[in-house]
Amino acid sequence: MKNRIIKCLLLVVLVGFISEGSFAQTRKKKATTRKSTKRTTSTRTKAKIQPTVATADTVAAVAVAPAPAIDTLPIKKVAKSLRRDAAVDDDAIRDRIPLAYEHLRADDAVYRHKVWREIDAREKINLPFRNPADQDNGNQRFISILLQAIQDSSVTVFGALDDRFTTPMTVSEVAAVIAGAEVDVPQYDENGNLTGTKKMRNEINLDSIYKFRIKEEVVFDKESSRLFWRILGIAPVKRVITPQGLDIGETELFWVYYPDMRVTFAKYDVYNGKNFGARMSWEELFESRMFYGRIIKSTIDNPYDQYIKNYKGLQENSILQLLEGENIKEKIFNYEQDLWSY
Repeated sequence: MKNRIIKCLLLVVLVGFISEGSFAQTRKKKATTRKSTKRTTSTRTKAKIQPTVATADTVAAVAVAPAPAIDTLPIKKVAKSLRRDAAVDDDAIRDRIPLAYEHLRADDAVYRHKVWREIDAREKINLPFRNPADQDNGNQRFISILLQAIQDSSVTVFGALDDRFTTPMTVSEVAAVIAGAEVDVPQYDENGNLTGTKKMRNEINLDSIYKFRIKEEVVFDKESSRLFWRILGIAPVKRVITPQGLDIGETELFWVYYPDMRVTFAKYDVYNGKNFGARMSWEELFESRMFYGRIIKSTIDNPYDQYIKNYKGLQENSILQLLEGENIKEKIFNYEQDLWSY
């Protein structure tokens, strides 16, 4: 009996030692796991946290917008419509291009003469030249169309020294011709003290430019048996008075080469107060001869290359000058008609 009791006690003690050892091992594993977790956390933290480096803020850096270009020509600034200002789709107008000229061979030109005309926009047939309406493409005055093309560098402008397009002009030179040279205008502050000067040009009324001269050539082509009128150049005309009060008279301000302007003219519609669906561009107006200009010079019977107003006996009589221009027109008409036999 005693032996059984001793064996039971030894068995209980042995089980106690075994259970205590397993509990100790479990505590060691938990401690090891905590230590390893702490290490990984610290390493992760060290891997993520890095010293900050000073870098340029590219988002905050905003490029300074360039200042808008200042118009050097007296052109009215027209704001564009933010909605379609028409009941029809007229976007195709901006894509219009003129038809190419028919080629004329020099050997087929049996009749060639140059003619200079003067268009007065105050006449009834020429009133569209003075239309002051504003559209998205700018002011519709004919002189405004010319100046806008020059401002946009769409065409080369030539000086009025001659009408053969020999002397190109810059935009500033054109501005000086139209509005005069720049003058120093004094600038004052709110207290009336002089702060400096500013260069400015005199304002000009574009309605004061209502005359235009065109240079054209009339050619009879025997290959097609047709009489062609080809415009070569256009020049606005203005009465010039010097600062001393001397009246120089009406002179050309500058010349533009008409074939260079055809693309621009094709994008501008001509005012038609009786429009019943027929639209006409400025290029079509010139090619269809839908204007009137009195002849002021021609190469027909003019060996001295003079204007009609300088013909002997016609200097002081404007009526005879007008009749002489009509006489030149009749000579050209009779030449074409006499070629036909009935």
